[in-house]
Amino acid sequence: MTALLGAVVAADLFSLYVSFRARGQWGELATEGFTAVPFEELDRTDTLMAYSSTAYANVFLVTAIVFIVWFFRVRRNAGVFAPDLQRRGGGWAIGSWFVPIGNFWLPRGVAVDIWAASRKDPYGLGARKEEPHTVLTAWWTAWVVSALFGRFAVRRYMEAEEPAAVRDAVDQLIVADLLDIAAAVLAILFVRALTRMQYLKATAPSPVSADMVTP
Repeated sequence: MTALLGAVVAADLFSLYVSFRARGQWGELATEGFTAVPFEELDRTDTLMAYSSTAYANVFLVTAIVFIVWFFRVRRNAGVFAPDLQRRGGGWAIGSWFVPIGNFWLPRGVAVDIWAASRKDPYGLGARKEEPHTVLTAWWTAWVVSALFGRFAVRRYMEAEEPAAVRDAVDQLIVADLLDIAAAVLAILFVRALTRMQYLKATAPSPVSADMVTP
């Protein structure tokens, strides 16, 4: 899972390289006119933009499929650890991602329940609350912001016609790539943290307290 998320980062870095190349060319066109950059260079950059978009789309699709499978599995584990903490059925670990608009908050609710069940002390009975879901919240916030801004940036780029407008739209694409990299890195941290929590939970001995023993 983390390797695929790393591939998303690599695809974003390639997209950043192409976007900076395009930004420089369209910046020259905006200030110096259409004779500033040879047509062949513009055409080569346009081809690279198409390649980077296709590469990212393919990597993202594969990563999304594997991530949802992983998400379903950790939800199933959570149902074993603390079933009463799961506010939604196991099917929501998959279905919540495909609810229009709702997919911007429903999966997070499922993730919060999974995280709670995967803690050492899921019911908060200990002296302190273990494993706050800070990384979960950071990842989800970055993902939502990246998804929304990415759509905005792509629309701006597709609608731009004049050199200055294209240059500014490419700037938006660069910001979108940086946001996506941040979201992917935080997703890696989230996946590793939750996987480790569940591994430790599954392999730890089950303590039996005195008040749980029937005399």
